Amino acid sequence: MTAAIARQHHELRPSTRRSLERTVGYEIIGPPRAPVIIALGGISATRHVATTGHDPTPGWWDSTVGAGQAVDTTKYRVLGVDFLDGGRRPDGRPRHVVTTHDQAAAIARVLDTLGVSRAHAFIGASYGGMVGLAFAQRYPERVDRLIAISAPHEAHPMSTALRSLQRRIVQLGLDADRGGDALAIARGLAMTTYRTAREFARRFDSAAETITENDATFPVESYLEHQGEQFAARWSAERFLALSLSGDLHRVEPESIRTPTVVIAAEGDVIVPVEQLESLAARLGGPRRLVHLPSSHGHDAFLTEPRRLGRILRLILSSENVS
Repeated sequence: MTAAIARQHHELRPSTRRSLERTVGYEIIGPPRAPVIIALGGISATRHVATTGHDPTPGWWDSTVGAGQAVDTTKYRVLGVDFLDGGRRPDGRPRHVVTTHDQAAAIARVLDTLGVSRAHAFIGASYGGMVGLAFAQRYPERVDRLIAISAPHEAHPMSTALRSLQRRIVQLGLDADRGGDALAIARGLAMTTYRTAREFARRFDSAAETITENDATFPVESYLEHQGEQFAARWSAERFLALSLSGDLHRVEPESIRTPTVVIAAEGDVIVPVEQLESLAARLGGPRRLVHLPSSHGHDAFLTEPRRLGRILRLILSSENVS
């Protein structure tokens, strides 16, 4: 193990009653005494943020985190966690509700275990950004700056509408003993909200690729099926239901967040409209800045625009203030 990229991979038993049956998985990479950056993504993100020499499997944010990347693991220690999900009931549904504030408390316990009193930055995208906002509200003394990417202070009603239908699909699948199939369909539906109509028009032909006597399939349909099947192969119904609901239960009071915060709004985001993030930024109680991220990919821009986002992150992480 080199001094430049030290890695820890642990399980921390949580203390909150509602999550007693779960462990908090975390991984931290980077120089042992370097400033800590917490990096969290959407509900499908894991503690394995980036590929390292000790774990060559792909990280969920390899395009942005790593040696020489925008979040440089030769300069910073990067902490990733596995989100709590509330456990599993015998019928395949979640045992408990879990909130973004529960996630924030779990991260605080991980920092305690690591002996880290204050993080240099908390970078959260999508659900991870919601957790970041909850963390900044609850533990302002423990983070120097927050970067919230495509993450609101509360769920937009249209987003809740879309997610609630996805949860109903999964619940019906569980009742029919076809939870995996239902989860794949729900994920396919979610993909239509993570991306934009402009991107789909560019990538897919509108003509059917196969036609039978009583049916037809389309290029975009094959893509959605593939994305759904990949997701269902590595995810469980109860985890999806718990974290989807957690996003809809998310609430913070922007005025109470005094941590210097950069809000990044992705162009064309259906899940978190730009107008909602403009409102969040205007209401924050401390130093703040709103940055628009040009993209044709919508909500998933934090994954698909590494160069544009990378320039923004490098500037924020190296600056003394965010304004």
